[in-house]
Amino acid sequence: MDISKFSLQRGKLVHRARTPMHKIQATGRYTLLMALAVLFIGPFLWLVSTALKSPAAMAAFPVQFWPTQAEGSNFVLAFTHINFLAYMANSALLATINATLTTLSSALVGFGFARLKGWGKRPLFLIMLSTIMLPPIITTIPTYVLFAHLGLINTYWPWVLWGLASSPYLVFLYRQFFSTLPVELEEAAILDGCGYGRIFWQIFLPLSLPVIVTAFLLSFTYVWGDYIAPTLFLNQNNTTLAVAIGASYTDAQGNALVNVQAAGALLYIVPEIFVFVLAQRYFVRGIVTSGLRG
Repeated sequence: MDISKFSLQRGKLVHRARTPMHKIQATGRYTLLMALAVLFIGPFLWLVSTALKSPAAMAAFPVQFWPTQAEGSNFVLAFTHINFLAYMANSALLATINATLTTLSSALVGFGFARLKGWGKRPLFLIMLSTIMLPPIITTIPTYVLFAHLGLINTYWPWVLWGLASSPYLVFLYRQFFSTLPVELEEAAILDGCGYGRIFWQIFLPLSLPVIVTAFLLSFTYVWGDYIAPTLFLNQNNTTLAVAIGASYTDAQGNALVNVQAAGALLYIVPEIFVFVLAQRYFVRGIVTSGLRG
């Protein structure tokens, strides 16, 4: 039975007739959704098309949206033209370190805002949330100058420090989730002689698995796809795969191999998609459960 054809009136289900105006509105909504879907998926289809084109197809005029013959050797060349595995290992190492530290530090701060009492906690929380509206690019130059004076350029220490500093958005997610847990858990633990550190590690943190997965996935994705920070803070030997793909696919004359670069970009996003598919269930649950209480 199609529930959408009924409405609840005075506790009873009443059949709702679909007028021509309703059909026009539904058609308009679906048309808009289809147009947005094409708009969003268009660049990805263009990337796939470019990755499958041969050099001759790239130079053809007029431009072909989809090649008549797929060039699978682009993916082999993308993997062998640069030290793909080494750069991928650098990206995975940076993303894992930063995501792990950010997830734990944000959980600690979120727990403090949700369960601890103290003067000025609410204004401090609002100030922290206001930093979300600050574009990261604004602090890039001051951060670079600071790390240069500390001698941390061309090292992975900036990502460690950023991870220890937590993330305002993830702190907000943790704070919202921890606020939904019953206060009886905390009171029972205190009566058993537990301090807040033990309460956090043994009670609250294990219960927040969906939020932990969500925080880790968001942090990992951000570092994995970041291009600006590795370009500024790392050299060519220890940089990430994102930078290598953007700058290293050239021929002997220095011309960019766009089709090979597109193939490398597709290979680059495969691990990220794989991680998201594995954690999708927890990711959705973490987002939902973190917004239950204001």
